[in-house]
Amino acid sequence: MGLLTGILTLPLAPLRTTLWAAEQLQAAAEAQYYDPAPVRQALVDLERALLEGRIDETEYDRREDELLDRLDEINARGQGPRP
Repeated sequence: MGLLTGILTLPLAPLRTTLWAAEQLQAAAEAQYYDPAPVRQALVDLERALLEGRIDETEYDRREDELLDRLDEINARGQGPRP
């Protein structure tokens, strides 16, 4: 950015800073949302709950399907083109 452009667009600096911060927040949220580790841990915890008798097989199947669908979503995003 040239000196003249910098001077002329100086009033927009707060807007650019706000947009940059929003982009950083979005990137951090997406990284956390698409992390497979918590989903895998939830599967382990779910199986433990079934084995300990805290949930029945119907509940286990329902929640397992949700978690596996979530893992599929994460894996599909990891293999697809990145924006």
